Amino acid sequence: MRALAWLAVALAGAYALGVLAIFRGETVNAVWFVIAAVAVYAIAYRFYGAFLAARLFALDARRQTPAERINDGRDFVPTNRWVVFGHHFAAIAGPGPLIGPTLAAQFGYLPGTLWILAGVVLGGAVQDFCILCGSLRRDGRSLGQMAKDEIGPLGGFAALLGVFFIMVILIAVLALVVVNALRQSPWGTFTVGMTIPIAMLMGWYMKGIRPHDVKGATAIGLVLLAAALVGGRWVDQDPVLGPALTLTGPTLAWAIILYGFAASTLPVWLLLAPRDYLSTFVKLGTVALLALGIVVMRPEIQLPALTRFVDGTGPIFAGKVFPFCFITIACGAISGFHSLISSGTTPKLLSEETDAPMIGYGGMLLEAFVAIMAMIAAAALQPGIYFAINSPAGVVGADPAAATATISSWGFAVTPAEMADLAQRIGERTLFARTGGAPSLAVGMAHIFASTLGGAALALWYHFAIMFEALFILTTLDAGTRVGRFMLQDLLGHVWAPLGRTSWYPSVLLTSTLVVASWGYFLYQGVVDPLGGINILWPLFGISNQLLAAIALAVATTIIIRGGRARYAWTTLVPLAWLLAVTMTAGWQKIFAADPAIGFLAQAARLAERLAAGQVPAAGLGEVRAQIFNLRLDAGLTALFMGLVALIVVESVRVWYRELRGPAPAGALGVVTEA
Repeated sequence: MRALAWLAVALAGAYALGVLAIFRGETVNAVWFVIAAVAVYAIAYRFYGAFLAARLFALDARRQTPAERINDGRDFVPTNRWVVFGHHFAAIAGPGPLIGPTLAAQFGYLPGTLWILAGVVLGGAVQDFCILCGSLRRDGRSLGQMAKDEIGPLGGFAALLGVFFIMVILIAVLALVVVNALRQSPWGTFTVGMTIPIAMLMGWYMKGIRPHDVKGATAIGLVLLAAALVGGRWVDQDPVLGPALTLTGPTLAWAIILYGFAASTLPVWLLLAPRDYLSTFVKLGTVALLALGIVVMRPEIQLPALTRFVDGTGPIFAGKVFPFCFITIACGAISGFHSLISSGTTPKLLSEETDAPMIGYGGMLLEAFVAIMAMIAAAALQPGIYFAINSPAGVVGADPAAATATISSWGFAVTPAEMADLAQRIGERTLFARTGGAPSLAVGMAHIFASTLGGAALALWYHFAIMFEALFILTTLDAGTRVGRFMLQDLLGHVWAPLGRTSWYPSVLLTSTLVVASWGYFLYQGVVDPLGGINILWPLFGISNQLLAAIALAVATTIIIRGGRARYAWTTLVPLAWLLAVTMTAGWQKIFAADPAIGFLAQAARLAERLAAGQVPAAGLGEVRAQIFNLRLDAGLTALFMGLVALIVVESVRVWYRELRGPAPAGALGVVTEA
């Protein structure tokens, strides 16, 4: 009976995939997306996840975890498995599963959907699970530290350096998405801001008033969160508080920088863990509600399977569907950032090894399901509205009439009146050029929620969706900043030993300041960029993120081969080969492409020519010079990342060759060896 049940799941999934990939009628119903995702992910968890766990790792609930052995009360803290799952899911589920699919929808719904379904099963979940198990068996060591141990000093140093600089870019882009979502939105700013004191109250309650009363803290947090959401409308309409919280981009950037510093320096129980736990309730509840709304309302997908922009002329970002679709959708399929969490905060919180499959493999599949929901919400919008929200003013024009005329000329009809009416109904000043993906995703989600409940309270649902997205992203930002602090302390510990101690508070303050200042610089440059920042920074984010995944998969492959399990190394080698093909191609194009819309150096050269010809107004000279510098810096960073990853892969291959030539070690470092 079980076999027949799984056969039925497989057949349903296959039929749903056939509908999405082959059907070319007027529209496709969104329910087929849900059926395909549920079937693929259920089969993957039951069979492929079990295969990986059985063949590679022997998890034992009796073996002490790093959290139990070290238990320093700050970073290593044994924690309830559901709280850990909440923290881990909240930390990994950043902008990738939400923003990536929304932006990649400019190619049509099909390329991104197929990548989300296949990429997570064969790549993303494999990476997360293997790195988490490897770190658990190595006292919670970071990805860079494991690279040094497994690959060697040169590869390890390159990994530490590459991972740190890549992570700086990742966090900057996460923060930029939040800034673009909350800019000029007092309702959203108030609601998201209130999640910080609410989380601190929950942490204080569970630590000092009712220790380990997770249910009580959860109830308090959810009630206060609902009050903050409803109260945001009152704040928005208040003549004093409304204007006070109508913040500009630079102001929001500074606020997020200060928050990142606080999240990195305060004890994990006070802010990071309870906030992530609270965020996960909102995330899971929202995803479940969105899935229910899709099943109940069965919205029709408005975007075509493929658009004209597969040729690389897209307004949201330039570049052909290969390789740019596969770097735009990061966390929804495979994300290197996850390896930092799986070898950073999560292994320091697990109280039992046997929780790793649910958290590592299962958490990534759940995130991919979120990405499918995001693709549905974006693709269910009218195409004209979708492009009006996401296209920067520098591409379509700053005037509403000019912008809508440009978009309509592409074959996606939209009018200024339609956009003005939509903005009024959701309680925003304007929706034109709200780049970053978050606003358009929130509009799509709000329509589904409001339609499910009879079309009421569209503005409330829009700001609920904005809060949902900001919580997703900020939890990744605060966890990433803390992980960056761990990595920088590890690097500086080689210069002066006390700086490497994670428990020494002066080192915590110094390294937190350096990490926050690093990503804060790129955040600020993205905020003041005339193209909205996303056009330039998101491709750099995607390339660096997937290069980081290549580093993680190289380390995982090395662990497998050194553990005598070379016959199963294909599980990590296949996604590694694909990522190298994608990222090296995308990196080369972003550096050297002659088209200024794609190549960093070509765009910098065009701006330099305008500057030399005196075509730049005096008031804009400083801004253009900054753009030229940042474009060249982006090109240099991309080349650096590509070089470091190539070095790590070469060093890894040397280790693989040496290990395969000699006898396999017996019982190596937490990997099962055959009798």
